[in-house]
Amino acid sequence: MVKKKKTEVYALGRHISLSADKARRVIDQIRGRSYEETLMILELMSYRACYPIFKLVYSAAANASYNMASNEADLVISKAEVNEGTTAKKLKPRARGRSYAIKRTTCHITIVVKDISLNAEYEQMNPWYDDVYM
Repeated sequence: MVKKKKTEVYALGRHISLSADKARRVIDQIRGRSYEETLMILELMSYRACYPIFKLVYSAAANASYNMASNEADLVISKAEVNEGTTAKKLKPRARGRSYAIKRTTCHITIVVKDISLNAEYEQMNPWYDDVYM
């Protein structure tokens, strides 16, 4: 039996000072796209969430090239998710001794990169791959 190689690598960004909804707006645009196309999209979009996501995608590609010796042209964003992080609460002083609560939201972003060339090599070695695992 042929042992299946690991084809996915991830990068995780935690406690990013950004709303989860604003990060999801950008993540939905890059999910399922190739690595090079993703970098081009993130550079041209004019949202504040693009820069931390760009850094995470770049880090995931660096992890893939180091851990699996993958080529950047074969990488695809297989999974990208945004979860809500902790909320920092501060009180701002207002008139007449009152206070106003300020909530600073954070989020956790996970980018999973898949190497499609390793998956194709495995399918060539094992012709029953589609029947058993799909």
